[in-house]
Amino acid sequence: MAESGAAHTAHAQRDRHVAELRNRVAQFVRAEVIPYEPVLDAGGPAAAAALGELRDRARKGGLWALPLPVELGGGGLALGAYAALAEAEGVSDHGPVALGSAPLLDVTMLARHGGSRIREEYLTGLVAGEIRSCYAMTEPGAPGTDPFQTATRAERRADGSWIVTGRKWFTSGAATADLVTVLARTTGATGDREGLSLLLIPTGSPGFRVVRELPVFGAAGQYEIELDRVPVPADHLVGEPGRALAVAGERLQLGRTLRCLRWLGQAQRAFDLMCERAATRSGSRGPLGDHQLVQQHVFEALLALRTTRPLVHEAVALIDAGQDAHVEVGLAKVAAARMLQQVTDSAIQVHGAAGLGPDTPLPALFRSGRAARILDGPDELHITSVARRVLRGHGAQPVSSLPGAAVAASSAGTTISS
Repeated sequence: MAESGAAHTAHAQRDRHVAELRNRVAQFVRAEVIPYEPVLDAGGPAAAAALGELRDRARKGGLWALPLPVELGGGGLALGAYAALAEAEGVSDHGPVALGSAPLLDVTMLARHGGSRIREEYLTGLVAGEIRSCYAMTEPGAPGTDPFQTATRAERRADGSWIVTGRKWFTSGAATADLVTVLARTTGATGDREGLSLLLIPTGSPGFRVVRELPVFGAAGQYEIELDRVPVPADHLVGEPGRALAVAGERLQLGRTLRCLRWLGQAQRAFDLMCERAATRSGSRGPLGDHQLVQQHVFEALLALRTTRPLVHEAVALIDAGQDAHVEVGLAKVAAARMLQQVTDSAIQVHGAAGLGPDTPLPALFRSGRAARILDGPDELHITSVARRVLRGHGAQPVSSLPGAAVAASSAGTTISS
């Protein structure tokens, strides 16, 4: 009983600590990050200076890189504890970058699957925010849902190093990144189910070029890149040769779940704006909130939020425990993307014309909601993947469940990095 009591006390202390951190993160995003959003959205030198200032404040406030490993300079929070904070960070698109948690996916992938040189040369700098990374998987002219169609090739030279040639697009942050992880074919022909590998490439390498920016509904940050016989050291392979999809699938499980958490935060922001508008805006027929159709918007939005959050946190719990979460992540990803679009749409409707202009974040939030239904795999991919897994559990064997199809489904999709 004494041990049980001690464990209960420790658990309660952890909960209080996480709740306190969440409140501090939420306050930081509200008071520090959100006022800078117009500057950060515009990009350029002013945005870089503002971001640097925000990062310094986060470090001084003890809020820097909370989910990243302690030994690398992070806060060491496990995914289960970080989940509540991720919602608070995600209220603003710039929250994760300002608070140093943005490289979580790359640091996790490189720490698990990178060689000793990768771990020693890059991880501490990534956690410190001194260097930036991005992830390049999707290609022009090839469906993002079918990684087997990858045309980018990496040829091995006699000394074990690689020469990489190809083109990628919708690569987040490529213009300012120091490193890019590239999916490339190292053996076989386009369409083969084997022979895909991941390579970590310094963007300062000869032959690396940013071709153009690809605005998403007018928002900056996505790029098309070209690799023209880019030399890559032998020890910059990530994972085993030909095993890229296993690493990518692991990465995307975590990445999709982090996105869902941040979408919850953004949807909550839209919901709060809608409720404030409904409660304070009056016309000749009285307060907006007294209108039944406005009340229906509030109800449906709250229902969407409340029913989606448990799905997302169920996926978090399974990933945190190291268990299979393919079904749960697929459900959460589709539900959260739809929910963000629905809640933001209702908030815009309640705001009327004011919801269409630059005076609220609603247009940007709506844009995120619509893009969410495509990036990291469109709704249709997750719907079919989840349904196949469920049906196999009931003895069905769909025609499309051929060897390798499950891996492809789990690792496919337009990958705009978190």
